[in-house]
Amino acid sequence: MKKALITGITGQDGSYLAELLLNKGYQVHGIIRRSSSFNTGRLDHIYQDPHVESAGLHLHYGDVSDSSMLAALVRRIEPDEIYHLGAQSHVRVSFEIPEYTADVTALSCIRLLEAIRDAKVACRFYQASSSEMFGSSPPPQSERTPFAPRSPYAAAKLYAYWTTINYREAYGMFAANGILFNHESPRRGETFVTRKITRAVAAIVAGKQKELYLGNLDALRDWGYAPDYVEAMWLMLQQDEPDDYVIATGESHSVREFLEAAFSLVNLNPDDYVRIDPRYFRPTEVNHLCGDASKARARLGWKPKTTFPELVRIMVEADLSREGISLEHRS
Repeated sequence: MKKALITGITGQDGSYLAELLLNKGYQVHGIIRRSSSFNTGRLDHIYQDPHVESAGLHLHYGDVSDSSMLAALVRRIEPDEIYHLGAQSHVRVSFEIPEYTADVTALSCIRLLEAIRDAKVACRFYQASSSEMFGSSPPPQSERTPFAPRSPYAAAKLYAYWTTINYREAYGMFAANGILFNHESPRRGETFVTRKITRAVAAIVAGKQKELYLGNLDALRDWGYAPDYVEAMWLMLQQDEPDDYVIATGESHSVREFLEAAFSLVNLNPDDYVRIDPRYFRPTEVNHLCGDASKARARLGWKPKTTFPELVRIMVEADLSREGISLEHRS
C-alpha cells in the first residue's frame, strides 16, 4: 500500500486528491490546522474513525510554518508521495498580508524538501505552482513562457517553484511542479470570485440576498474543474522522471462571462444585482491567463474532461441545492 502525505488536505484540491488516492488504494495522511471550529467539512464524507483498522485516511494536527513538525511527520510516516497544496492562496488577500503569505506559501516548500532530504526517504514531491506566476506575460502561457508575477502570492509561488527545481537538480530528488491554471468546483472557497458568484445566484433565488459586489469583470482566466486537475497531480508523480507541467483547458473566459453564464441558468439578469466595489480590485492586475497544456497532453496523457458551461452549471446547481432549490425548476 502506497502512502501519501497531503498538505492543505482540507481545501478544495486536497479533498478531491484525497478521494482520488483513497480510490487507488493509498493510505492517505493529511495535515490540518487546529481550530476552535470544525474545518474538515470537505473531508467528512471520506473520514473514518482512526480506531478502525481499515481506515485509509489519517489526519495530523500541524502547520506548514512549523519545520520541526514537518520533519517529524515525514520521518514517522515515510510517505511514498508528498503533495504540497497548503498555502495562503488568495491573491487579493496576499496584498494585505504579504509577509504571512511569503512564510506559508514560499518557505513551506523548502521546509518540506529539507524534511525529505533529512529523513532520507525515497519520496516523490509535488509542488502546487500557479498560473499567477506568469502575471503580465501574454498568453498562451506554457512551460517556456517567462514569469512576471504581479502579487505577493505569485512571487511566493515563484520562490517555491524554483526551490523545487533546485532541489531536483542539486540532490537528485523526484520533485515536480504542477503549474495549474484556475480550477473551480462546488468546494471552492467562498471568497473566490467564481464561488462568490454561484453562492450569490443561489442566495438571490432564495430571497436571502439582493446585491453582489465584485471587482474587475474584464479579467480573463482559464477555468477548469478541480477533480480533473488533481488527476494531473497524481500523474506527474507516476512518471519515470520528474518534470514541470502546465495544466489548463486552453480556453479563457472573463469574469463577466462567468457571471452571465451563472445568472442565465436561473433566468436572471446580472445587471439587476451586480455592483462594482473598487476595494476588490488588485493593486496590480493580471489581465489575461490562458494555458497551453500540450506538454501534459503528450507526456501525461492528460486533458480536461469538463467544459466551461458544464463547470458553471455544476457550481450553480450545487449552491442552489444547498438552499433546497432545484435548478430544473428555475431553468
